[in-house]
Order: sequence, then C-alpha cells, then structure tokens
Amino acid sequence: MPGPPRILVVDDEPQITRVLRTSLSTQGYDIRVANSGEMALEIMKDWQPSLIITDLSMPSIDGVELCRTVRNTSSVPIIVLSVRDKEQQKVEALDSGADDYVTKPFGMNELLARVRANLRRVPAENEADPVIEIGDFRIDTPARKVTVLEREVRLTPKEFDLLVYMARRPGKVITHRTLLSAVWGGQSTEQVEYLRVFVGQLRKKLEPGAASPRYLVTEPWVGYRFEPGD
Repeated sequence: MPGPPRILVVDDEPQITRVLRTSLSTQGYDIRVANSGEMALEIMKDWQPSLIITDLSMPSIDGVELCRTVRNTSSVPIIVLSVRDKEQQKVEALDSGADDYVTKPFGMNELLARVRANLRRVPAENEADPVIEIGDFRIDTPARKVTVLEREVRLTPKEFDLLVYMARRPGKVITHRTLLSAVWGGQSTEQVEYLRVFVGQLRKKLEPGAASPRYLVTEPWVGYRFEPGD
C-alpha cells in the first residue's frame, strides 16, 4: 500500500517550520523540513515529495527560483508562503510554476485546506473520460499530457487542472467563482488574480497569438469560455 502523502516544508524561520511540522504531522502527512532552497533541492534528489510548501523570502535560492528549478524536472504541487505586501513576488512565483499561495500570517485551517485541495488535484470526473479529444486538443488526463495541433505542450499542475476543467465544458461561459472553486477549492473563490495569472500563462503556451486568444476567451466581468478550435 502507498504511504502517506509526503510534504516538503521549506522556510528559513525555525518557528514556522516547527509549527508546520507539528501541524502537518498530526494530519498524517510524512514531513521533511529544509531551511533553504539549496537544502530542499538536495532532499529531493532521493526523496520525492507529494507537495512542497515554501517561503518566498529566503537567502540565496529564494522561493521563486526554487519554483522555477523544481519545474524543470517535476510537476509536484507547490504552495508558496508570502507576506501581504509582496504581491509582485506572489505573481512571480505563480508565473514560475507555483500552484497556490497563502499569505502570512495564516490560519492553520486555511493552510490545511489548501494542502488538501492541491493533493486532490482535479476531481475524479477525469476517470470517466480519461482522454479528451476535442477540436485542436488532445488531453490525456492519466498521463497529464496535452497536445495542441499535434504539438505537445508542457503545463504546470494547476495549469493542467484549469485546462481540463474548461475543456470538459466547451463553449460554455464559466464564471470566475466556479473556476476558482473547482480548481483551487471553495476557500479561493475571491482570488480572481489566480485566474488572471494562470489563464495568461495558458495563453502563452496554447495560443498561436496570446494577444488575440482563440481558445481561452474572456467574458468581461464574468469569466472565461473554452473554444477548442475546428
């Protein structure tokens, strides 16, 4: 039988790592702690986490660089921790491959909900139709592979989850709130900036011209609509 989910906590503040280790361990997770980005990468050489929680502000390899480095070889979900006045840094982290963020100071219940949501990924509806072939797209959900016009596109975990959710509802307007709840969980329904960043990233990877999107269409003030092409 598979063991419990493995969580790698990366933070240079001992008080934070102690609290996270204790709280996450009591939930049954297998925890390892790194006090730097370098140590995190060293741990990952022989211990593959199911999820990473990392602070953004660290010396040498910070959270943004850690996200970027991890994404070169892994699609493991990443949650970043940041202080409230570091909005640009949070956006940079999302751009670099992070899936979610929690603002310091945070409540442990909120963090645990984010952990569960990111470990859960997309709901089990994928199992009924594991391969989506529609228009210009072929999406293999078990393999988490996407091809557009026979060109394979590499997506981060949350980019993939967002695309799958929309691709299962082609031509339908999906509200911001619905997308946020489905992909990030009910606690994130007001975080519209998530969608702006992730839809922007998807457009860069999927669209022939991101400035004039044909697949991910904006419905102003409402949400987005997926048009799969001919």
